[in-house]
Amino acid sequence: MFGQLGVFYLSQEKDVVIIGCGAAGGTAAQFARKTDRKSSITIFEKGKYPQYSKCGLPYAISGDVHNLDDLVEFSGDWFKNAKIDLLLNTTVEKIDVDNQIVIAKKNNGSIEKSYTSLIIATGAKPYIPPIKNIYDRNKLTKSVFVLRTIDDAKLISSAIEKDKNAVIIGAGFIGLEMADALYKKEMNVSIIEALPWILPNTFDEDMANIVYDGLPKNVDIFTDYIVTRVENKSNRIYRLFLKNNKTNEEKELFSDLLVIGTGCKSDSSLAQKAGCKIGRLRHIIVNNKCETSVKNIYAIGDCTEYKDFVTKKQVPIGLGSIAVRQGITAGINAAGGNYCLPDGVLQTCTSEFFGTEIAAVGPSNDILKKMSVVSGKFTGYSRAGYFPGGKKITIKVFANKKTGKIVAAQAIGDKAAKRINMFACAILADMDVDTFKKLETTYAPPIAPTLDVETLVCDIVSMKINRGR
Repeated sequence: MFGQLGVFYLSQEKDVVIIGCGAAGGTAAQFARKTDRKSSITIFEKGKYPQYSKCGLPYAISGDVHNLDDLVEFSGDWFKNAKIDLLLNTTVEKIDVDNQIVIAKKNNGSIEKSYTSLIIATGAKPYIPPIKNIYDRNKLTKSVFVLRTIDDAKLISSAIEKDKNAVIIGAGFIGLEMADALYKKEMNVSIIEALPWILPNTFDEDMANIVYDGLPKNVDIFTDYIVTRVENKSNRIYRLFLKNNKTNEEKELFSDLLVIGTGCKSDSSLAQKAGCKIGRLRHIIVNNKCETSVKNIYAIGDCTEYKDFVTKKQVPIGLGSIAVRQGITAGINAAGGNYCLPDGVLQTCTSEFFGTEIAAVGPSNDILKKMSVVSGKFTGYSRAGYFPGGKKITIKVFANKKTGKIVAAQAIGDKAAKRINMFACAILADMDVDTFKKLETTYAPPIAPTLDVETLVCDIVSMKINRGR
């Protein structure tokens, strides 16, 4: 039957249960409710906060976001008004697949909840490298931090008030965002990266070097180094020992605070015990409807893997934007709708630190190196050359050597994210560089040049491909 405003109400009521209220789980609940106004929707969240932005944590630490509570996107009252039961501080301990029951623990009590559809959004846990003395009685040594939750951010913010020297392990997005945050708090910052250049999973070395050259000179960066051990004094870290991967040269750094930003590992144990198929990297394998291998069970977010749009190979999900799209998909389908993801993820990403905006789309750098591609790079400006105030932008584009189809792009500088969005659209549409270079872009001297950087870089790649034929 139809209700007001033409909303279709499904006649059979459902019990949709969601484990996890992060970006993926919270979104799934919202779209399940939009799909079916009468279904029972329950979220079990082991933490004490409703849905909030994990991506915003570094900016709350830096002070760009004034209060950590501002990161809460949907409050407990919001879920209540939407008639979604949100149980915080509640840990799911078991999924009874045969009887379709979730068994959870809250305080000292046990909760059993039946489901017709179950969505697993258990996320991921920070990866801790094998560093000697990093743990003290099975907990991270005092003044050693990760950044995954609001509580993590509160601990770091508290430490900043009394410490001056900080070391960050990992020069990916999280590591560099944290470096920027601590630098804004007037800390002395050092960054350690195990691979040969910064942003190793996102950028080629030549593009990464542009970012590197734009970092403040008083931020020390050690690439191709690993931390082998730490030393503590008065139950606090005070010294780290590094080793160069190529030369075995050893260094030592003194620090009051250590932040580990080396990525995450999937929290997929519940799904595995429930019989869901797990991939090589321990992520839950899902299809384009976010269905797992177990009937009536969906999975979304950082605990999952899905195929890459370009390579069609399975890749772990680690971006909030993809997690939200998965949440939309699983929420609609779990409530009886029919919705599909595209035939793979584009892995479109962006960030900004130390005043430099960066963005990329397409397979990660290590996969690109194994593909038969041609690349081209071009640096231009955001305005006509004679007009004052033009900002520099560098774009690198990768295309299939045989077909000319665009498979990836990397950008640094003015409006990098918006420019990469254009390449994301091109990849999704299977566009080749010969077509893209003919794109009619906007022009006005104070706004944009007659030929924009996006088309000029594709012209370079096109010429390279045609010369090789």
